[in-house]
Amino acid sequence: MLWGCFAAGGTGALHKIDGIMRKEIYVDIVKQHLKTSVRKLKLGRKWFFQMDNDPKHTSKVVANWLKDNKSRYWSGPDLNPIENVWAELKMRVRARRPTNLTQLHQLCQEEWAKIHPTYCGKLVEGYPKHLTQVKQFKGNATKYELSVCTLLTHWECDEINKS
Repeated sequence: MLWGCFAAGGTGALHKIDGIMRKEIYVDIVKQHLKTSVRKLKLGRKWFFQMDNDPKHTSKVVANWLKDNKSRYWSGPDLNPIENVWAELKMRVRARRPTNLTQLHQLCQEEWAKIHPTYCGKLVEGYPKHLTQVKQFKGNATKYELSVCTLLTHWECDEINKS
């Protein structure tokens, strides 16, 4: 499983998670990677950390850490544009046909680093329009050109286990 983040300026950290991710593991990942990604992407103080409503994301331990570290965050429906980044990564890695988990992780790291900031920027720019369309279509499918896809984390386990 992978945890990653991005902003309009490009991709931040990508972290491999072994086993089941619990709230304590999630907060450790955020501690380790969120601020370094903010610095790498030169976001200054004008950023929000967006998560979906997964229970580990909305847990008190995560909320407390984010609050204690003066991180502005939002948890809500799974409309996060990172789903599109996962889809892009999945497509790139699948094209390279990994044959084992070690190779899969290596290819994910390589391809994550190659995702161009322009791609990320377009996702961020298009996000307000996407939210407007979701509201207009009352939560049904929208005409948003970059559709939400299955997370790589689910794909990697299924694909490699079939091999």
